[in-house]
Amino acid sequence: MSRWLALILACGLTGQALAQAAPPAAARSTIADTTAALPLQETPYWRHEVESLRLPPVAERLPQAPLVIDLEAKGRSFGTPGGTMHMLISRSKDVRQMVVYGYARLVGYAPDYSLYPDILHGVEIFEGRRFTLRLRRGHKWSDGAPFTSADFAYWWQHVINNAEITPNGPPDFMYVDGVLGNVRFPDPETVVFEWPTPNPNFLPLLAQASPPFIYRPGHYLRQFHADFADPAELERAVAEARVNSWAALHNKRDDMYKFDNPDLPTLQPWMNTSDNDSSRQIFLRNPFYHRVDARGVQLPYVDVVEMTVVGGGLIAAKANAGEVDLQARGLDFSDVSILKKGELEGGNYRTLLWANGAASQIAIYPNLNFTDPVWRGVMRDARFRRALSLGIDRRMINRALYFGMATEGGMTALSTSPLHDPAFLHAWAEFDLEKANALLNEMGLTERTPSGLRKLPDGRPMEFVIETAGERQEVENALTIITDTWRELGIRLILRPLDRDILRNRVYAGVSMAAVWFGWDNGLPTADTSPMYLAPTNQEFFSWPKWGQYYQTSGEAGEPPDMTAAKRLMALSRAWNSARNTAERTLIWREMLAIHADQQFAIGILSEAPQPVVAASGLYNVPEQAIWAFDPGAHFGIHRIDEFHYGPPATGSVPVPAAPDAPAAPPVPPAPGAPAQPTAPGGSP
Repeated sequence: MSRWLALILACGLTGQALAQAAPPAAARSTIADTTAALPLQETPYWRHEVESLRLPPVAERLPQAPLVIDLEAKGRSFGTPGGTMHMLISRSKDVRQMVVYGYARLVGYAPDYSLYPDILHGVEIFEGRRFTLRLRRGHKWSDGAPFTSADFAYWWQHVINNAEITPNGPPDFMYVDGVLGNVRFPDPETVVFEWPTPNPNFLPLLAQASPPFIYRPGHYLRQFHADFADPAELERAVAEARVNSWAALHNKRDDMYKFDNPDLPTLQPWMNTSDNDSSRQIFLRNPFYHRVDARGVQLPYVDVVEMTVVGGGLIAAKANAGEVDLQARGLDFSDVSILKKGELEGGNYRTLLWANGAASQIAIYPNLNFTDPVWRGVMRDARFRRALSLGIDRRMINRALYFGMATEGGMTALSTSPLHDPAFLHAWAEFDLEKANALLNEMGLTERTPSGLRKLPDGRPMEFVIETAGERQEVENALTIITDTWRELGIRLILRPLDRDILRNRVYAGVSMAAVWFGWDNGLPTADTSPMYLAPTNQEFFSWPKWGQYYQTSGEAGEPPDMTAAKRLMALSRAWNSARNTAERTLIWREMLAIHADQQFAIGILSEAPQPVVAASGLYNVPEQAIWAFDPGAHFGIHRIDEFHYGPPATGSVPVPAAPDAPAAPPVPPAPGAPAQPTAPGGSP
């Protein structure tokens, strides 16, 4: 691993401790990139445009101090730029995965979960409350426009603090103990975020798979902003976009995470060049990307990424047929047999099994904010949630779905986390119908229908509706088994598959009784990991969407937590922010995990089931063993997909192609006021 990846100065913290620590012992600390100047080599894909003077040479496209990757120190091979990487997605909206996989962040996680400066040249930390962000001089957006502190100022002054674009005001992460942070822009390469008290969540937030993009390409977005645009032209643009206001138009053009606007400049390794309605999404290498290898070769190695939209049920079959170069999303453990069969029969790929970093492979979330008052009262009784958990035959599900290779138990820290406790894993997780029935009887739910279903307090039969995203066969298989065992409790399980976005919106609105999703994204926490996600601070936790909304909007929407255990989780989360040492943070974490184990807010079923990953035989630098996790991890992102390359491994200079091929896709048009974009990119294999 190169020095820039691990350099931590003056604070005495390493790895995860720096990444997610409470206030450092020393007043000042720094994470910095120590890149040095090196000769740069022109990318073959862009050489024709450079020679035709339609694109600046690589030395003018890169920052003065690009991020230099020492691949040999990481045990990886150098690659020759070129090639098209094929992937599959189940819907066009999943183009956002390119932002996840590309994982260009202000600061990012390394595979050991330490933080390093990525887009940033460095970060200086004072008392854990003031963060001075140093940008790379000469860094540019994908359209060639400068990336400076002005882009942070545009976000702060004209997006977040504009009442029409952001009616609820600054987001929750800008507040610490109810106090709004201050943002300053001393010079083009410096941005300062400051709070009166420590904010240990700030840097980890910037490294998330779905981060808050605290900068925007103002040079492009001004044409959609009432403070800058010509009123007549803006009115015409609003009408053409069929939206209700200029603010709605700005928000539509401004989504850095959805990645569905090909005109929106990016800092990611690849640029979107496709209409979002197309079944074939093309992403071209960003000519201004800020990372290079130790030979001076600009990353990414792969020229083009092609995502094809197919039905979710076809992904394994198409992977088996050799139609992908890299794929994990849409593959379940049940697909391993067909993938291995295809591999043995001459398929030009290999099937890898990565560890799964989610706290639970499958988890049931009773909605404690459900709009039905009778059902809400039943679900808020911990005895009901415990009975549901006791009524699940996890061993049968494990054998049927994972050949016994998963870990049976509730949702908690995984076995490789230092916070793992077997008692939390097994709490209310044994299969015990007698105990489950006793708990339901104790609640007074003793009356039954002629068919044997228990009755709710208002006399309705107990029909428990669980909604799913309808994308994972293993979920439906597990719920089929649970249907039979819950019937012995006098509960009828009704499965309702929905579109993913519809499911989320129903949960957020409180009209979904219960939902199935993965467990916590981070099943591998340490004491220095923020435990915010264990408290009702986010509507994404499907058991308390209204409480999460209340926190995220500073009380403007949602409902305040009104259950004792939930309030305690909030208090513990706040206490962690001011804890003085790892021992105190460990105690806080253990109490929060104990509350979840006892209360069964979410009912975990199984965890640590291997995640199949298909990689083309000629694709190099793909880890044989790794962790598949959304956050932290960004799935492929933490493993640096921009370093993956087609073989064979290379040394020395990049070869010059004999002649450019046909363009792989139409180029991205330049944004207003930006340098001209190449019009006929040289092709790649």
